[in-house]
Amino acid sequence: MRIRPIIHFSTNFEPTRLFAMKASQSKVLFNLFGKDVFTFELVNDHGMKVSLSNYGGIVQSLIFLDRDGNFVDVVLGFDKIEDYLSADYLKNYPYFGAIIGRYANRISQAKFPVDGQLIHVSSNTPPHQLHGGVEGFDKKVWEVISVEEHPTPKVKLAYLSADGEEGFPGNVEITLIFELNNQNELSLMIEAVTDAATAINMCNHCYFNLNGDGSLIEDHLVEIPADYYLAQDADYVVTGELIATKNSTHDFLNPTPIGQNSIPGEGYDQAFVLNKSARTWGKAASAFSPKTGITLEVLTDQPGVQFYSGKYLEVQNGKNGVHYKPFTSFCFETQHHPNSVNIPSFAQTILRPGEKYQSKTVFKLSCSNPSE
Repeated sequence: MRIRPIIHFSTNFEPTRLFAMKASQSKVLFNLFGKDVFTFELVNDHGMKVSLSNYGGIVQSLIFLDRDGNFVDVVLGFDKIEDYLSADYLKNYPYFGAIIGRYANRISQAKFPVDGQLIHVSSNTPPHQLHGGVEGFDKKVWEVISVEEHPTPKVKLAYLSADGEEGFPGNVEITLIFELNNQNELSLMIEAVTDAATAINMCNHCYFNLNGDGSLIEDHLVEIPADYYLAQDADYVVTGELIATKNSTHDFLNPTPIGQNSIPGEGYDQAFVLNKSARTWGKAASAFSPKTGITLEVLTDQPGVQFYSGKYLEVQNGKNGVHYKPFTSFCFETQHHPNSVNIPSFAQTILRPGEKYQSKTVFKLSCSNPSE
């Protein structure tokens, strides 16, 4: 999606402030499960714009200026929120822009132990569970708590996941805070509390294309500060084994084109172990488009990131009618290591009463000067 604005550039290639910081809420778009669905728009002083919805916590668009002064929408999705519920889209469902929970990625055999009891959860990719089950947080209508404009544009959403939902124990209260600042950072903060021991491991599932179209992303330069990635079986289930990234096809310790070392027709769908401790702040990944000059940097307090280059993507009639094909986008899903509930050597993801689950991820956009 490209919109050419009338805009002036200063000598340091930053747009003059023709925009005003804003947070707005749409009228009711439709009602689902007896709850009203809205969209929200966050804008900073530089014109960076985020559109999101309380349906699924979906980030619908993320718009930023490229090196030529074009506004570029760098995330995949649809022009209308209603399209995220269409049968055609759900048939080959990629979780565009949504909040994933209660548990991101795959839980082996759709079961895990908690305090000596074996918990069985829904199996939506038999025999495993993927991204929270049949109707995870990505398909829920979240309650709107607040929409704030100052000091920075912010939207706060909440959801109560009832005991037994998708097989998970405990009533879990979750809050999401989306916030946009003038450093061109979109932050996502997640908090959760429970009344019974349960598994929780959440993430955002945006698909990025920094060219702003349906083109292949093989030329995007990706960097992931991870000395190890996690082995997985034929069903993409993490086994617990760590594999060194250096000099492998998964070596992104330095900026590397996505297509340089990937296996043709396979690409990447792998969990990386970040070179930092859990709950410490640091870089998870970055990507750069030589075409637009846009860089995406992802920062997080989570210990891992799932890098997915869209092997199974097949979505008709995306934004502006674009057909999204395999390898036309990528995901950086910040989270605890997948299947941690079944791997004792991994940091555990069981939340207990009296504790608070907290995570924060920042998506920071910048753009290089054409002369650089």
